[in-house]
Amino acid sequence: MGLLNLLIKDPLTFLLIAIPLLYSVILHELAHGWVAYRLGDSTARIMGRLSLNPLKHLDPVGTLMLFLFGFGWARPVPVNFANVRAGRKGFIFVASAGIVVNMILAFVAIFLLQFLSPSSHNVTATMLYYLAQINIILAAFNLIPIPPLDGSKILMGFLSARLQYALARLEPYGFFIIIGLLYFGVLNPLIDFFRWIILAIINLLLMQ
Repeated sequence: MGLLNLLIKDPLTFLLIAIPLLYSVILHELAHGWVAYRLGDSTARIMGRLSLNPLKHLDPVGTLMLFLFGFGWARPVPVNFANVRAGRKGFIFVASAGIVVNMILAFVAIFLLQFLSPSSHNVTATMLYYLAQINIILAAFNLIPIPPLDGSKILMGFLSARLQYALARLEPYGFFIIIGLLYFGVLNPLIDFFRWIILAIINLLLMQ
């Protein structure tokens, strides 16, 4: 069900999904810019993108897709990797920052849920549940190694310059490739595998 339909049928649930989804996407993009800034690139700060203001990050098409289909995106935070220190390591840190933030948000939500009654169906429990699920899905989806997703940039950090160039050439077509693979269900096993890894890491941390 698209969020637009949910808004009409169940406004409370719409808010409980839309708000965590909106800020999870924003924090994902903000993390890329913040880590890049800490590693020497001020592009995102200069362009005013190191902000929690949704208007700084919302993409018109991505927002429309979000409301119609429950799947959307924010405008990528600009990063000039030529300014990023630490070479390949810095490249990987910046590329993985959004995924790490999504995993942290999922961990915090699941951790807090442990202190609520299993039979609790209050607003707090519902929002924490959606916050955890949304961020696990965002992290798993972005681990897919197809441009422009973060997984492809993390992979580039380990590849030779020639292979980096070959992978980067797919970026103009990446969105269509991803949509096509999702439509035919090709990516579902990979996303499920990444979700399993993420949940395994979170459960391991919860046991500490």
